[in-house]
Amino acid sequence: MNTQHFCQSCGMPVTEDSLKGTLEDGSPSDEFCTYCYQKGAFTQDVTMDEMIEICVPHLVDSGMPETDARKLMANTLPNLSRWK
Repeated sequence: MNTQHFCQSCGMPVTEDSLKGTLEDGSPSDEFCTYCYQKGAFTQDVTMDEMIEICVPHLVDSGMPETDARKLMANTLPNLSRWK
């Protein structure tokens, strides 16, 4: 699997198959992670701003300063297919 794949909803690196979401038929999604996409549908009906609020705490928990995390999400999410 390409380790440079990123979820096209939240931007999370999808570094292993177990992190892939699933299509309606249960097969793995090459576009979205398991946290964002299950059985062919998004797991949460959120706006891009709400997704930023969901993602920022995870980045902070991994050691990133909150201001940097917000800036990264604000710059990344608009370029992902879910938000275009």
